[in-house]
Amino acid sequence: MPLDPSECAFATKCTAVYDPKHVDQYGASSTPVYLTATFKGLPGAEYDYSRVSNPSRDVLEHHLSQIQGCKHTHAVSSGMACLDIIMRMIRPGDIVLAGDDLYGGSDRLLELYKKQMGIRVDNVDTTDLSAVEEVLARRAKEHAEGNGPRVALALLESPTNPMIKIADLPRCTSLVRQYAPEALVVVDNTMMSPYLMRPLDFGVDIVYDSATKYLCGHHDVLAGILACNSDDLSAKIHFTIKSVGNGLSPLDCFLLLRGVKTLALRMDRQQASAQEIANYLNRLGFKVRYPGLRSHPGHDVHARQAKGAGGVLSFETGNVQLSEKVVAAARLWGVSVSFGCVNSLITMPCQMSHASIDPRVRAERGLPENLIRLCLGIEDVNDLLRDLHQALLTAGAIREEPAGSGTFVRVPVDDEMEVLRRQLAPELAKPPAAPTTLTVSAPGKVILFGEHAVVHGVTAIAAATALRCYGHVKPSKTTQVTLSLPDIDLVHHWDILALPWLLCSNSTEAKELDMQLLSALSAIVSVAYPEGDRRHNASMAFLYLYMHLAQESSHGQIFELRSKLPISAGLGSSAAVSTCLATLMLYTHGHLPLPSPTEPMPKEHTARINAWAFMAEKVIHGEPSGVDNTVATLGGAVAFTRAVPSNGLSENRLVPISFDAVRLLITDTKVVRNTKELVASVTQQKAEDPVRVEAAFATIQMLADQAQALLSSTMPRKELVERLGMLMDLNHLQLVQLRVGHAALEDVRKATWAQGLRSKLTGAGGGGCAITLLHDQLSEKDVHSLTDTLHARGFATYETEVGGNGVGLLVHPSDTAPDLEALQTTDSHAWDQASGTWIYA
Repeated sequence: MPLDPSECAFATKCTAVYDPKHVDQYGASSTPVYLTATFKGLPGAEYDYSRVSNPSRDVLEHHLSQIQGCKHTHAVSSGMACLDIIMRMIRPGDIVLAGDDLYGGSDRLLELYKKQMGIRVDNVDTTDLSAVEEVLARRAKEHAEGNGPRVALALLESPTNPMIKIADLPRCTSLVRQYAPEALVVVDNTMMSPYLMRPLDFGVDIVYDSATKYLCGHHDVLAGILACNSDDLSAKIHFTIKSVGNGLSPLDCFLLLRGVKTLALRMDRQQASAQEIANYLNRLGFKVRYPGLRSHPGHDVHARQAKGAGGVLSFETGNVQLSEKVVAAARLWGVSVSFGCVNSLITMPCQMSHASIDPRVRAERGLPENLIRLCLGIEDVNDLLRDLHQALLTAGAIREEPAGSGTFVRVPVDDEMEVLRRQLAPELAKPPAAPTTLTVSAPGKVILFGEHAVVHGVTAIAAATALRCYGHVKPSKTTQVTLSLPDIDLVHHWDILALPWLLCSNSTEAKELDMQLLSALSAIVSVAYPEGDRRHNASMAFLYLYMHLAQESSHGQIFELRSKLPISAGLGSSAAVSTCLATLMLYTHGHLPLPSPTEPMPKEHTARINAWAFMAEKVIHGEPSGVDNTVATLGGAVAFTRAVPSNGLSENRLVPISFDAVRLLITDTKVVRNTKELVASVTQQKAEDPVRVEAAFATIQMLADQAQALLSSTMPRKELVERLGMLMDLNHLQLVQLRVGHAALEDVRKATWAQGLRSKLTGAGGGGCAITLLHDQLSEKDVHSLTDTLHARGFATYETEVGGNGVGLLVHPSDTAPDLEALQTTDSHAWDQASGTWIYA
């Protein structure tokens, strides 16, 4: 090539293909296609395998470097392959700063990396420099303090597709360099092509294009190109390409090289036509998005950084059905995704290219469902104008006014987007940031009446105890999530990125258990805790909740739980733990806003906490009744009846019971039992001996009804306690009939009977705990005498009251708040007081 390429105009560079390193030996005027997978030769030859390099690709890449004015260009199989290669340069857990009007395919790929690699994506309006700076400054501060990952990548588009928003690329790049100097700045330049804009000149690190669009121009090639000036980045890109094998094929290289030769010619025609179409729609009164219009808010910024407005514009009709009619009535405009080819296209992005983005997310980002995108080709613009005019007229979007005048105006409609913005405005007000550190507590429970029978639709009466479980969460500097449950010797770390995120549904509402996900989690947990180990199910429940509630912000966290309740003793310890975990995750991951510090916890909060606590209980116990988690969440006492076909209820019935606090002595026999097996045993007995079991259920229902009426009555206190004790005694006898008793429980009953007190098993039975009703007149001396007797038999005792608070949230920690470990040596009431200000359900 006799003339220095830098001295030539862009159009000349496009047509003059010359690579001095690869001059054709026969002087072919078009670069030959090297359709071969391998090359003959000794080691060290320039070519050996086309996955690594090929002469057709090398000539194309050299030519693209010439027209882009860059040092390195790489040609790959698609525009999305470009972004995938770039994403492989960041680390798991890193933050990507991206626009809020990304191409739908880019948005989808980022969602995949969020699930597979645990990356976090901050979508921000890149046209708002103050918003960009706020996010970058906040993330930089969090990272410097060790409270968050780094911003590793800024992904920019300008103009965006399809909203045609304009980002100030030089200033955005400068802000990234200021707050995240190690971050890569990447620009998707597909909407402009190298002809109209060269982002590398603004100091960005990598520019990529979907070469399927303007560079090729004929929609017969699927390709992408990456451009950079850094030798190091180029080496990383090339290594990935040769490793995964997504380099552009020789035939596609030939076709793309041919298409590039007419790039300038095509784009001049396309953007000239786009300007005329935009002017026409603007005159009619439609809201038009095109940077060539002076009314466009980004007009001046775009004019500074680009040489033209491009060939894509969009406009709003204000109504989805109207837009659909316009698209259907067009004849010259093809209905197809993509843009940049010689044929003009018309689409509704929300139904095509951006359909994969959740409709609510589209609304929150201001993407109108009725938006029509026009992509100009090289047809005669007058033909395009006539066809668009007839489509608008046929659809009823415009009308002649006055009739016969030849003047057309837009037909007014209610603007759906404005209506939607007004509806969403209250919800889109920025909520306070979710807390990163939080302390909660939840009570244990005793079942006064109805154990086991409750699973089969019999009423159970359960009450919260003053004995509680406590939970605390704090951020971790790692990409791991940690669960610490010292009471069952469970301390384990899980790599967040190794969790089976692809199996987890996007729903954050508690629904039916996902058995496929549970199976995958079981395989992960079994490495440390095999099935049968109680830590197995506890870990499963924790991870199940974490994956559903943390999937949008799966950063490292450390969860610690301590219990003042005996574990596996029928006192609802698993439900209290489940309630604490659900509460911690719902608040720290932004599903619930922190409640007012001066009001009880809102009912809508407790309802959601209870639903997720029940999901955790299902993972742990299989088919729990739901009463344990309900009491752990709501506190007080409840009469709970589960809906089953035999009782005719369509939904669970929950009746709060108000009564004065009752003193109880809880005795832990320390006999470990398996709740799931005991529940299954009663179910099996019912199938094998229905007469006996149904008779026991009927008696338990009668006792529960009498107890509910008794607790709600105005009977004198002494008489009430005596009658309550008698009903408890009778309930225990029925549970023995169901074969869930144990010799240790009978030892407790004998010891307490000797002092005139009534006792019964509570919970699943088969060991575990017994509860003893303490009369108001019983002296502390008598209580100590009784507990000494029980201790001598190897039992542990806990004096408490029933009917206390539900789930609690530490809203104002004191400056000297003790840690959870202090609960081992501190009375829980004293610990609560020292911790700060609590609110409860």
